[in-house]
Amino acid sequence: MGYQEFTIEGRNAVIEAFRSGKTIDKLYVLDGCQDGPIMTIKREAKKHDTLIKFVAKERLDQLSETGKHQGVIAMAAAYEYAEVDDILKAAKEKGEPPFLILLDNIEDPHNLGAIIRTANLAGAHGVIIPKNRAVGLTATVARTSAGALNYTPVAKVTNLAKTIEDLKKEGLWFVCADMGGTRMYDLDLKGPIGLVIGNEGEGVGRLVKEKCDMIASIPMKGDIDSLNASVAAGVLSYEIVRQRLQ
Repeated sequence: MGYQEFTIEGRNAVIEAFRSGKTIDKLYVLDGCQDGPIMTIKREAKKHDTLIKFVAKERLDQLSETGKHQGVIAMAAAYEYAEVDDILKAAKEKGEPPFLILLDNIEDPHNLGAIIRTANLAGAHGVIIPKNRAVGLTATVARTSAGALNYTPVAKVTNLAKTIEDLKKEGLWFVCADMGGTRMYDLDLKGPIGLVIGNEGEGVGRLVKEKCDMIASIPMKGDIDSLNASVAAGVLSYEIVRQRLQ
């Protein structure tokens, strides 16, 4: 799978992609361009909540595979996104308490791919990612997930904190990974649960952290201060698995 399949270039092609219902993760538009077709594309993007980036012509030329971008390049998702309800339904069909992994602004596609892979192996019912300031389901993510993307649904939401609130009404508890938390072994992580993992640099954002019921830390013996986000997701997921098996 080349990355090429997921770059859509040229005005008609991009309008067509939106209208055919393709999921567009990100739209690059030539800064200052105001003509009809571009306005139409911007309207479509707003309607679909797509992230628009206004960039210089050099940046578009750099991103372009064909050299015929006409001032607009869309990054299409390699995979379709699921709805949060689909993920809850999947848990219900399996007769298991929901286990969701929520990612606060993971920017590295390799990390996202690895987390989706872990989610699949640990029996999580799905992964939830935010729309902005985070990587979507690109070809790199698909490759790194080693096929897990075909089985583990990923939902994309506008507001992670609000999604957590909605899921609490469905009976889920939320635990977020943070250095300053309680040792994960000392927490009760059984039952319907959402595991929240923060980004590679800043961890979980304040608004999201405030919505969590528990803060879990991974006991560390080494001399470096933190684990990579995908490794942390793996360690905590398997503590949840261990407690569920008891």
